[in-house]
Amino acid sequence: MDWTRYIRDFETHLRLERNLADNSVQAYLRDVSHLRRFAEPLGLEPADITADHLRQLLLQLNQTDIAVTTQCRIISGLRTFFHMLVIEDVLTENPAELLEMPARPRHLPDVLSDREIEAIQATFDRSQPGPARNYVIVEVLYGCGLRVSELVNLKLSNLYFDEEMIQVIGKGNKERWVPINSRALALVDEYIHTIRSHITPQPGQQQFLFLNLRGHQLTRVAVFQFIKEAVERASIHKNVSPHSLRHSFATELVQNGADLRAVQEMLGHQSLSTTEIYTHLTPQYLRDTLATYHPHYKKQ
Repeated sequence: MDWTRYIRDFETHLRLERNLADNSVQAYLRDVSHLRRFAEPLGLEPADITADHLRQLLLQLNQTDIAVTTQCRIISGLRTFFHMLVIEDVLTENPAELLEMPARPRHLPDVLSDREIEAIQATFDRSQPGPARNYVIVEVLYGCGLRVSELVNLKLSNLYFDEEMIQVIGKGNKERWVPINSRALALVDEYIHTIRSHITPQPGQQQFLFLNLRGHQLTRVAVFQFIKEAVERASIHKNVSPHSLRHSFATELVQNGADLRAVQEMLGHQSLSTTEIYTHLTPQYLRDTLATYHPHYKKQ
């Protein structure tokens, strides 16, 4: 069977041709693993797969209660895999192109108010190095709208104090520039000089901004964990993750009148439609907007 070889080629294609980050590569490989588990018992090699086979696979996945958003991502991953096979002349056409994307549910993410952000930060004992670092991390996530993967990969060389900007390497290793407010910048500077300067970085870790106390690059899992614990201590009854701080950053901007394309640029979204989820608004905001701009409301 050719699955092992083609999946190995696919990984190389993703890393070298598409220049994707490791997390994205692993997600694409998981997508193809669904297809492999479906096809191998049927004696199907990658070149044998048709659109009908892919529809059968999606039907099976749907019956296992895999979320619609996950199904959409799997389809996208399979399209990329078969696109590579077309490039390599294994196939003449991409069978995944014939698949229809299931309708994505437009759910509203949990967002945090300014007061809730402050309540989370208040749970950190800033006299201790670890919690003091975590306080700064919450400020940067909320103040700059970063993905947690972008935050843990921030390097000292990405900080531009005079310009009050940070250089962020996002999905697909795409670079963008994000403003950082003076409060967050001051906290970062304080962290570097009073906490990080007393940590001995491990070999190869010297360039990373946020380190654990043993001198290793901070991990995504560690950030998820300390934020989860802080939310519990703050008695906030919401489903909060580091991504919630990014949601909150964007929601505050959009609801206060920021241009959607500017928000798109700061978040590093490829498509404006992705940014439009942040146009979800509170009922009071909608009422206030009608009261301000609708002529019949003005007559009341």
